[in-house]
Amino acid sequence: TGAPASRVWRCGSYELPLGSPLVMGIVNVTPDSFSDGGQWLDPLAAVEHGRVLASAGARIIDVGGESTRPGSEEVTVAEELARVVPVVSALVHGLDIPVSVDTRHAEVAAACLRDGASILNDVSGFRDPAMVSVAAASDAGVVVMHMLGEPKTMQTEPEYDSVVADVRGYLARQAAMLEGAGV
Repeated sequence: TGAPASRVWRCGSYELPLGSPLVMGIVNVTPDSFSDGGQWLDPLAAVEHGRVLASAGARIIDVGGESTRPGSEEVTVAEELARVVPVVSALVHGLDIPVSVDTRHAEVAAACLRDGASILNDVSGFRDPAMVSVAAASDAGVVVMHMLGEPKTMQTEPEYDSVVADVRGYLARQAAMLEGAGV
C-alpha cells in the first residue's frame, strides 16, 4: 500500500499542506495592539510588514483592524473597514500566499473576501450567525478561535470547569456547526 495522502486546507484558490506547521504572519492595523504597540497602523507600513513576513517564510498573512487585547474597546465597522481593506487588497495583489482577515464582523469579512482574502479568522469563534453565513457563502478557509465574552470583558473572572476540556468542546461544537452550515 502507498503512503497516505497528504491532508490539505483549502482556502479559496490556495491549498495548504497540513503535514507540518504553517507560520501565520500577523499584521495588526490598530493603534493599541498588545503585540506590536501599533507599529503598523499606517497602511503603507502594514503592507511592507506583510511583505517582510512573507519573505521571511510566513505561509499566511493575517490582517486585523480591531484590537482584541484584554480590556480593549470595540471599534466601529466603518473604522475597521478603513483600516483593513486597503492593506488586505494590497497584500492579496502583491503576494502569492493566502491573506487572512482577523475580524468578528460579517461586513468586514465580506468586504475582505470581495478583495481577495482567502481565510476568515474570527476571534469570537463564529458566534454571530451573519459571520457563519459569510463563511458558508464563500470558499474561504476558516480559523475558529475561543474567547469568553468580548475583548473588553474576556479577562473578568473567566470560569471553566476544565479549561482544556471546555475549550476543546467549544471548538468541536463550533466546527460541527460550521460544517452543518455548509462551510
